[in-house]
Amino acid sequence: MDRIIQSPGKYIQGADALTRLGDYLKPMAERWLVVGDKFVLGFAEATLRKSLASAELTADIVPFNGECSQNEINRLRDIALSAKCQAVLGIGGGKTLDTTKALAHFMNLPVAIAPTIASTDTPCSALSVIYTDDGEFDRYLMLPHNPNLVIVDTTIVAGAPARLLAAGIGDALATWFEARACSRSGAITMAGGKTTQAALTLAELCYNTLLEEGEKAMLAAEKHVVTEALERVVEANTYLSGVGFESGGLAAAHAIHNGLTAIPDAQHYYHGEKVAFGTLTQLVLEDAPREEIETVAALCYAVGLPITLAQLDIQDQVAEKMRIVAEAACAPGETVHNMPGGTTVEQVYAALLVADKYGQQCLLQWG
Repeated sequence: MDRIIQSPGKYIQGADALTRLGDYLKPMAERWLVVGDKFVLGFAEATLRKSLASAELTADIVPFNGECSQNEINRLRDIALSAKCQAVLGIGGGKTLDTTKALAHFMNLPVAIAPTIASTDTPCSALSVIYTDDGEFDRYLMLPHNPNLVIVDTTIVAGAPARLLAAGIGDALATWFEARACSRSGAITMAGGKTTQAALTLAELCYNTLLEEGEKAMLAAEKHVVTEALERVVEANTYLSGVGFESGGLAAAHAIHNGLTAIPDAQHYYHGEKVAFGTLTQLVLEDAPREEIETVAALCYAVGLPITLAQLDIQDQVAEKMRIVAEAACAPGETVHNMPGGTTVEQVYAALLVADKYGQQCLLQWG
């Protein structure tokens, strides 16, 4: 099996980068369809129009309707065809970006992505999650290539609620440990091959960056200012984690997140918040050194990520619910099966309970 790494064609990040957007888009196409979150367009549309106009680009700006569904993709496709656009730009959160990537795929057009939060590694990936119009999961749409360009304005990211940056840290935190597990087991990654040394290195850099800069970046996010620490964590959450998860591989942490969605208790928490607890559970599952588990738990605690089930509002019938979570996490095709040596429902169930107990002890010690 070949080793494979994939990534966006170009990644750009910086304060007020949106004001320079037109200069970066100009080499790709002259006529654009811009798909934006309604909230984001409320404060960013004037900047967008000015930047595009200064680069002598033509753009039709269309509000995203809120759900990444096939019907929404088809609606936007009709608009794009009528506008005779040559490329598409998505600006906003995850569902807006996934819709834009899917739209570009179906129209065979170049795509640029401008995330306004750093809560997931969606922007850089060759994947869109498609839902029904009612918000129920429909399917994964695997795309033939990553976005042509990703541009992140860290001034806008810093203006978002700090909890969103923390959620991105939780999602990115899993990257190294899952890539390491996939490398050890020889698992096939989402890129379609085995893990490369480059992907492993990026994944490890992602982890080290979060350890060194995560708490400092959260202080900046709480004050809505851009610092060097925030810049580095935004890059870790978006690019290092994006390339790291896709070409490094997923394992138990994300499978446990998926398992947690099988019970209603934690569904109102962000993806990265649940992944953070999944990472602690994976470390227990693989019997990682206590020092490593403590380091991860301490980072989670410092930035406000959950380290116990109670912090995810799972407080009654815990044993029964963790049985459901473990069974869902070990469903056929789940990424938990990328763990070295294989994994059983009983092992995941035990790791969930032990991770929760460990987190409780940490809170008593640190609280």
